[in-house]
Amino acid sequence: MDPSYGREYRELYRRHWWWRVREGEILHELRTLQPASGWQHLLDVGCGDGLFFDQLSRFGAVEGIEPDASLLDPAGKWRSAIHVVPFDERFQPPHRFDVILMLDVLEHLEHPDRALRHAISLLSPGGYLLCTVPALSWIWTRHDEINQHYRRYDRRSFRALARIAGLDILRERYLFQWLVGAKLLVRGMELLVPGKPSLPGIPSRPVNALIRGVTTIEQRINRLVPMPLGSSLLVVGRSVDVKATR
Repeated sequence: MDPSYGREYRELYRRHWWWRVREGEILHELRTLQPASGWQHLLDVGCGDGLFFDQLSRFGAVEGIEPDASLLDPAGKWRSAIHVVPFDERFQPPHRFDVILMLDVLEHLEHPDRALRHAISLLSPGGYLLCTVPALSWIWTRHDEINQHYRRYDRRSFRALARIAGLDILRERYLFQWLVGAKLLVRGMELLVPGKPSLPGIPSRPVNALIRGVTTIEQRINRLVPMPLGSSLLVVGRSVDVKATR
């Protein structure tokens, strides 16, 4: 992540309509998956400063991984629950996790199969892996460049990654349908007018609230009637080993 983007991330996460809607969709998935007995341990990979932890802690004890120490507040509420280490085989916690989240993480990695495979190895029996990734390579924009993305995914490419890593996909759906057209428009403008990537901003309060409301309605409809396209892809899976024993 661009350092200047990292400094702005806290306000973007707390206020920007995109982050608010995405959080709502993730919480919906977790409520759907959670057993009556609840969960013990959750892990958020690439958690930043634990901005999602207040919500995640309602489902169980939450921990995070954040390799970039500059994103953390040393006096932050959740600092003691965040491991500042790379997410690879060197991270071997004393327990396994019922849920591991990788929210817009895999696209930043040159070898996402290794990270996905390691995440699967840390799941408890029957545990879930929940991922979100930017979708559709043909809507690549400068926003991907400033975020230092290696790729955008679609269902086919993510399924190929899942097969390599040993992930059994339980369900998948695209998010943010209307953004596909908007990003296509931006891509076209960028091709016509070369320039450098710029940081995203937060719209004015009325505009931010309006877009959030419209997009929330769109996603609730999308839960019932999944759309074939979207600017993000949400995937829920389990270890292939679990599938073999079901």
